Amino acid sequence: MPLSLEVYRLNGTTPEPITPSGMDEESRLQDILADRIEIIDQDLMVVGREVQTPWQARVDILAIDSAGHLVVIELKRNQTPREVVAQALEYGSWVIGLDNAKIAEIYANYLQRYHPSNVQESLDEAFRKKFRIVIPDELNEDHRLLIIAAELDSGTERIVEYLTQHHSVPVNAIFFRVFKDGGQEYLTRAWLREPDEIGEISPAQEIGEWNGEFYANFGHSADRDWEDARKYGFISAGGGEWYTKPLRYLKPGSRVWVNIPGHGYAGVGMVNGEVRHVSDFKVNGQSFLSLQPNGKYFVPATGNVAESSEYVVPVDWIHTVPVSEAVKERGFYGNQWTVTLSPQPKWQHTVERLKSRWGIKDNVVAP
Repeated sequence: MPLSLEVYRLNGTTPEPITPSGMDEESRLQDILADRIEIIDQDLMVVGREVQTPWQARVDILAIDSAGHLVVIELKRNQTPREVVAQALEYGSWVIGLDNAKIAEIYANYLQRYHPSNVQESLDEAFRKKFRIVIPDELNEDHRLLIIAAELDSGTERIVEYLTQHHSVPVNAIFFRVFKDGGQEYLTRAWLREPDEIGEISPAQEIGEWNGEFYANFGHSADRDWEDARKYGFISAGGGEWYTKPLRYLKPGSRVWVNIPGHGYAGVGMVNGEVRHVSDFKVNGQSFLSLQPNGKYFVPATGNVAESSEYVVPVDWIHTVPVSEAVKERGFYGNQWTVTLSPQPKWQHTVERLKSRWGIKDNVVAP
């Protein structure tokens, strides 16, 4: 069934429905999303708008996430379900061939047309400013497709579900509706499938295929320092629930392989405790923050636990290397999520290669 969303004005205890009005123009929605891409996903940065393809069609919005993966964002407009999905897939077939130089060129054209005052800013600089990490050496190792609609019809929903569930196509759909209440407008958003349904795979769904090993990103920066993590035994994330929520998948006894975006894999260890706020993390009975670590590890000035706070998972390291010795090979697995697991052959290959390079011979059974 198509997704539906209703908004009510509360007049005392009586709910009064507010009628959706629709956008005045589709271009207005594109402007809103391009200017505030975090409405879709806070882990996205716009790198192009109205991007020209070889067959004269234009990609509405092209974005990149913190793992360097591209995201095609296409507005449905008045197309039929078959047309909009076919167009998104066609764009995906083009995007998959974009290399680093072409992506940088697209970003430069985007700045020149839409943000001329920032035309001197490189893609590397913008990426570092947005995500607070160094841009990966290899971009576009994976991509996603997002269909944006004012209303989501049953045909589009059916096709998207079929592609994701039976063919593992990374496509999702979002619908936005506008509700007017007097002189005030409200924009609402709903996903066809929650993003973590696309980005994360549970062991129950992939029993017998997942190798029992967890993947984690560690955003080495001024906010968190890899040498701190090596010395005191932890991985961490901050900046909002999108980054910190996946840490909960790590349980005591889980083995985790840590990738530093832009550098490579730098450690493997066994989780020895539950996720916790950084202010509650202790090392040999002493508060971690009192040890004067290199990183900032954000804690709200009020002392309250805020969504943007740093969260920590304690780890007993099996093997680590400095950032300068991080291991990166073509064909290694990468993902935008802070923590994930995967049945993909690329992930299995990555783990086996790291075991070989670091002399780790044991096998791990999924917890």
